[in-house]
Amino acid sequence: MQVIFKVFRQQQNSAPTWKTYVVETAPSSTILDCLNKIKWEQDGTLAFRKNCRNTICGSCAMRINGRSALACKENVRSQIARLNHDFGMKDGEDKIPEMTIAPLGNMPVIRDLVVNMEGFWNNLEKVTPYVSTASRNIPEREFLQTPQERSQLDQTGNCIMCGACYSECNAVEVNPDFVGPHALAKAYRTFADSRDDDSENRLEKYNEGTQGVWGCTRCYYCNSVCPMEVAPMDKITKIKQEILTKKTKQDSRSIRHRKVLVELVQAGGWIDERQFGLQVVGDYFRDLQGLLSIAPLGLRMITKGKFPFSFEPSEGAQEVRTLINSVREQPNYHQP
Repeated sequence: MQVIFKVFRQQQNSAPTWKTYVVETAPSSTILDCLNKIKWEQDGTLAFRKNCRNTICGSCAMRINGRSALACKENVRSQIARLNHDFGMKDGEDKIPEMTIAPLGNMPVIRDLVVNMEGFWNNLEKVTPYVSTASRNIPEREFLQTPQERSQLDQTGNCIMCGACYSECNAVEVNPDFVGPHALAKAYRTFADSRDDDSENRLEKYNEGTQGVWGCTRCYYCNSVCPMEVAPMDKITKIKQEILTKKTKQDSRSIRHRKVLVELVQAGGWIDERQFGLQVVGDYFRDLQGLLSIAPLGLRMITKGKFPFSFEPSEGAQEVRTLINSVREQPNYHQP
């Protein structure tokens, strides 16, 4: 079958372009097979990374039809099926399928599909993703773990550092300080390791501003594109839960945001926006600068008739409270 590949091309100090290639291939061929065919048979100047070809090294991560993935894992058949589903294309049409291939996002392009991953690696280093045993005496034997302790690391241990989650992360795109989902997934792996003796210091570091876990916007893209099902957002949530069990509302606005939200929903079934602003931003009238920062918004809302002077609890408030209490009674629940 024939497939059209529209490939992103860019050289240093030049504007990006798209170049079209028609490839004769089989439905079972991987996208990497097709790129190799383009390079070997049509255009030897095309630049992209590859290595193992077996979903192990992560080198060939790129955006395939607008979604970050491994070129060695995705094949022509699966991509056509996704295009048919996502864009309403119909099977059997006399139209040559088209694939768009672009470099990973949130990283500068070096050439074509090759990106500079220096920021990616630097952000990983910021979370110190290494087990620390510095405060312990050197043991006579290795540090042993039970099967249950080791099982806590299985999912995060699958991460191959391909950069797909980082490429799709909305928080990274707008916040240069956010370390990224890959780093925080590795951070959780280290934190959850029973051999590590630096857990308290790690939580303090991950709790800093929007550089750590509170920078995550919970868009779920990292989970959806991870080729190894590491689920970075789930690991970020687990770190948040650990922080929330150890911190009070006065420790930071991020923590206050989470705790106050749950309290207000439990009280009224939904959020009383007046109280939310005063309690979270104004810290219960303790933060005058915070209160002044939301005053202009409040005045604009009043002038436009949008300010809620009263609050009506939801008709299902009691049901909401019951649900929240049921969740809190679960054995694996972490009290926020």
